[in-house]
Amino acid sequence: MHISKSRPTLFSGIQPSGSIHIGTYLGALKNWAELQDSYFAIFSIVDLHTITVRQDPNLLRERCYDVLALYIACGIDPKKSIIFCQSHVAEHAELAWILNCFTYMGELSRMTQFKDKSQKQGQNIGVGLFDYPVLMAADILLYGTKLVPIGADQKQHVELTRDLALRFNNLYGEIFTIPEVYIPKIGARVMGLQDPTKKMSKSGDNDNDLVNLLDDPALILKKMQRAVTDSGSEVIFREDKPGVSNLLSIYSAISNKPIATLEAEYQGSGYGKFKKDLAENLVAFLEPIQKKYHSLRSDQTLLNKTLQDGAIKAHEKAEHVLKKVKTAVGFITL
Repeated sequence: MHISKSRPTLFSGIQPSGSIHIGTYLGALKNWAELQDSYFAIFSIVDLHTITVRQDPNLLRERCYDVLALYIACGIDPKKSIIFCQSHVAEHAELAWILNCFTYMGELSRMTQFKDKSQKQGQNIGVGLFDYPVLMAADILLYGTKLVPIGADQKQHVELTRDLALRFNNLYGEIFTIPEVYIPKIGARVMGLQDPTKKMSKSGDNDNDLVNLLDDPALILKKMQRAVTDSGSEVIFREDKPGVSNLLSIYSAISNKPIATLEAEYQGSGYGKFKKDLAENLVAFLEPIQKKYHSLRSDQTLLNKTLQDGAIKAHEKAEHVLKKVKTAVGFITL
């Protein structure tokens, strides 16, 4: 594994729930692949987070493999980065409990995502949903993480992580590295195709609202044709045109063409040609990812070996930090 441990550590992860869509790729996976050469990169499949919502056990296992194969297909190299399942490294749950004892109820009750998700779940809200920002803090702090590439909606959780790290350090000395947020300017917040005022999300009820990385060409074309645009027919990036502005952002991110270039290219052409061309470009963009994914997904031995290797490497690094934490709070360490 060709990683220089003198490099600052980067950590991030994705839940294995639902399909990974183009918003997740542009906001996360694409940047992870680019950053792994400059950082000691650690990427987790955060399956512990996933069970805050009830899961089908067999489906959850399959989705963990799906996410692993997509990580690699999207350019994350197991020879450069550590890739592992969160549940394979017990230190995550152990540090989360210790951090719970330094976290205030008021801090968690202010988390925007808890407010949003608890409204959807009704009356029987699990403690895990309330508490999962603390587990996320443990994920980050276990590895001496300096950089956390996330979507803008997760920034509040990293701010809580920083607060907990500073609180702990003020009590016990410099135990934790204080992480920084990395939010890419391009593709950081891809909006829904049906509701461009809300972030594209796999937790929504309408599959037409997102383009999944594994969607076939016919389905991508259909979704693009149905994508909400705006009144008029001008292809222009403007605040009062959220639909076409979102599509321009996606087009720019996958083609590496500036938005101004695309605006000039489609001046006077209307939405029909623009959306058809965007669909064709998406199909071409996703084709090599899909091809590599299907090849990897059929090799169960390789996937298991990748997870085993990743868990061993993650455990070695996590164990070191957790031991310092245990010693600091007064536990007997053997």
